[in-house]
Amino acid sequence: MDQVDFLNGKTRVFGIVGDPIEQVRSPEMVTWEMHQRGMNAVLVPLHVRAADFDEVMPSLLRLHNLDGLIFTIPFKAKALAYAQALGPQATQVGAINALARHPQGHWVGEIFDGLGCVEGLRRRGVSLRGKRVLLLGLGGAGAAIAAAVAGEQPSCLHMFDLQAERCERMAEVVARISPATHIVTAPPDVQGMDVLLNATPVGMLGDARLPLAVTRLPPEMLVFDAIVKPEETPLLALAEACGCTVVRGREMMRGQIAKVVDYFIRPS
Repeated sequence: MDQVDFLNGKTRVFGIVGDPIEQVRSPEMVTWEMHQRGMNAVLVPLHVRAADFDEVMPSLLRLHNLDGLIFTIPFKAKALAYAQALGPQATQVGAINALARHPQGHWVGEIFDGLGCVEGLRRRGVSLRGKRVLLLGLGGAGAAIAAAVAGEQPSCLHMFDLQAERCERMAEVVARISPATHIVTAPPDVQGMDVLLNATPVGMLGDARLPLAVTRLPPEMLVFDAIVKPEETPLLALAEACGCTVVRGREMMRGQIAKVVDYFIRPS
């Protein structure tokens, strides 16, 4: 046997674009999902340096056997410029993490991070309705999570990002989605919170820092970290040591993979 049976000249190619890229789990998980559906397709990691993104993207999108891209750190907002049409989540958030080739040839974009986060929590039996939620980070993934969490109607959503304009913008978005939710944009404080969601890259790939300045977390708190590698981030290690319930980034990935593959098959 001198060949593999899952890759050939007719294979449709999808890519995940990021800088760095070694932390992603999408290639194995999305490729598995596509093969389960009988698709002759593969998702490959594409390491594009941030400084080269705008030079690389136009050429990449001209590949005839490329049918879609997933975007990770730090490209979810910049990738918006390459979509000729946007889905409802992307329109609200102002970022995309999926770009699909429409049958008519143009590229359409949507973001699934927030939907994946909520779905991952739901699969663990966690409802955010009426909860007090602290969200750290309002970049592409964090903004999508904020919008999706707002759709679950929490009693309070406390958001923090180092860029104040992100907080202001997402406060307006959340207010439109869930007018009854009390919105706080201030430095993070875990006291009184039911749920802590980390959507920052702090703690990724050997980064030993925590995304907020604490040494203890309330044991009744649920703690989620969007980082997928390592699976045991410094925040989750602290949360487990404090007796908190934890939800890992891989669970968010599982929550959005089927939706992303659906989008690649039937972009709208």
